[in-house]
Amino acid sequence: MFTIRKATRADVDDTWRIRSRAIQHQCANVYTAAQIDAWTSKAPTPGYANDVDSSFYVTVTESRIIGTGMINLGTGKIDAIFVLPEYMGQGTARDMLQHLEALALNAELEYLHLDATLNAAAFYRKCGFVGDKVSIYHSPTGLTLECVPMHKVLYPACGILQ
Repeated sequence: MFTIRKATRADVDDTWRIRSRAIQHQCANVYTAAQIDAWTSKAPTPGYANDVDSSFYVTVTESRIIGTGMINLGTGKIDAIFVLPEYMGQGTARDMLQHLEALALNAELEYLHLDATLNAAAFYRKCGFVGDKVSIYHSPTGLTLECVPMHKVLYPACGILQ
């Protein structure tokens, strides 16, 4: 049984570890070893710690954090949905995404957007996100990666992004 709770600054190291392990496990078939290394070898930045404290949620089972997700309720940006490899395929990422979408609906956001890694785009499509064009993501640390910008309309009557 999993629960989702708001992350705190005390969760920074656990969320970074989950992020790194998930990237190393899931992204190696679509990104180069050099990209994976650059993406995962650094320590968390103060900006990352601030994001965890302000916008992250964590999935917990038996007092262990096994997944992460982030939403910016000001912009509707979804990010950092990562799951430990041994918990992948059990609905953990889907449950986190549904939790973040519920927060967005509660905040009366009209749509969500994200930059999907190449390996995760199919997952997001199954969850109702739209987007096919490959773009270049520029991380704050200088890393560039191919990604798929995607969006999901939450209030279809608003007439945008359809």
